[in-house]
Amino acid sequence: MQSPNFVFDKDVPKEDVDPGIKRQILSHSDDIMLVKATFETGAEGYMHEHYHSQIAYVESGVFDVTVDGETKRLKAGDSFLMMPHVMHGAICIEAGVLLDMFTPIREDFFENYKKGKSS
Repeated sequence: MQSPNFVFDKDVPKEDVDPGIKRQILSHSDDIMLVKATFETGAEGYMHEHYHSQIAYVESGVFDVTVDGETKRLKAGDSFLMMPHVMHGAICIEAGVLLDMFTPIREDFFENYKKGKSS
């Protein structure tokens, strides 16, 4: 399973994942994926963990990000790393976008697309 070589934002469905958060699966191969998460001010990416390695890049906005019990305020241009099974989450202080890269891919993210829960 792989996305096309070129993916255009306007063509990618947006999925409502939590109040104030929309997700787009941008590009992926069998081993790696890029996901865009758009946050409204006050939206919360709740504390969670998973077996995937994840790197997130703050494209825009301001976020209070917690990784492994440590919280930092991040803004456009900053990034953060989550190793497998490390608790992490984010609260959006000013509306913005996070770009998340996962390896291996988050197969669970495809489930809602298959069920038609995207817009």
